[in-house]
Amino acid sequence: MIPAARRAVPGAGALPTGTGYAPCHHGEILQGVFLDGGVRRPGLVTLPMAGPGSRAEFVRRPGTAPQSITVVPAGRHKAARAAALAVTECAHAAGLPPCGGDLRLTGDIPVGLGMGSSTSDVIAALRAVADSYAVRMAPGTVARLAVQAETASDPLMLDDGRPVLFAQREGRVLEVLGPALPPLVVVGCTLGGGAPVDTLSLPPDEVHDSDVRAWERLRGLLRRAVSTGDAALVGEVATASARRGQLVLGHPEFDALCAVARRAGAVGVQIAHSGAVAGVLFDPAATALRRRVRRCLHGLRAHGIPTTRTFTTSPALTAKELPDGPARRRGDRPAGPDTARRPARMPAL
Repeated sequence: MIPAARRAVPGAGALPTGTGYAPCHHGEILQGVFLDGGVRRPGLVTLPMAGPGSRAEFVRRPGTAPQSITVVPAGRHKAARAAALAVTECAHAAGLPPCGGDLRLTGDIPVGLGMGSSTSDVIAALRAVADSYAVRMAPGTVARLAVQAETASDPLMLDDGRPVLFAQREGRVLEVLGPALPPLVVVGCTLGGGAPVDTLSLPPDEVHDSDVRAWERLRGLLRRAVSTGDAALVGEVATASARRGQLVLGHPEFDALCAVARRAGAVGVQIAHSGAVAGVLFDPAATALRRRVRRCLHGLRAHGIPTTRTFTTSPALTAKELPDGPARRRGDRPAGPDTARRPARMPAL
């Protein structure tokens, strides 16, 4: 925790206010149980997605109890817990007494699809509290508090763009896989009718040594894919991981999704292992990319699989160069509790 230069707050008597932001992801490329110094640890590698995110504003109210946190929209309990934890950390770092405050969250991440909406809320809240105290919170501290607030956390607090194998229940990086993922074009869609998934209700997996060996093999392949810039190998890893995820999720459309991807000339598919969002992955260097993407979109719709947006993981590929152009947003994220009670929808193309 590093004290930062204090910002001038306009207006006499204005309450100290801070803001924070965090992005989302598009589910996982790889998720399983991996070896860390011989110890089994759950871990994941997320698929980055620019655009949707959570924004937070925190207004400190000096003189109130540190646990007195109000949150809008109501029901964002994980973000409220995160704010209370951050107050204690940041007040100590700033040499100020801890106090409560008002937390307001806005954003456009659909809830319950496995895109890290709750983690995004939590990280935005942590950053807003830190900003209100004019301190900078290190990513490791953000990760630790995020896990305390929500039991498990996605690696959205890491801003350098490097793909990592992340121990979501411990809030730490198991391995940096390389400098950057190979560029991909992703045709997003939702499975299971887009119904939200309560991750806490999923049955626990029984993990055998053969499972760990399979996940470790995929880890090695993904490491090689990153080092060589091999989009096809990323697709192979993501598809294998998604197929293993179906042992728990059991999406009835999964085989159709894979068939559409093969016919369209995609390199593979990926899913959220704790949600309904999925993606068909293309190598942007492939010939006739626009035709491949159009064939994919038509195939998904023919199978009744709702499409969401087409995006790229590479900043070098601009929206104008995408096969179907930039995604159009359809409004703000619906207000609701940490797990939505009705299907959430992504902004559509």
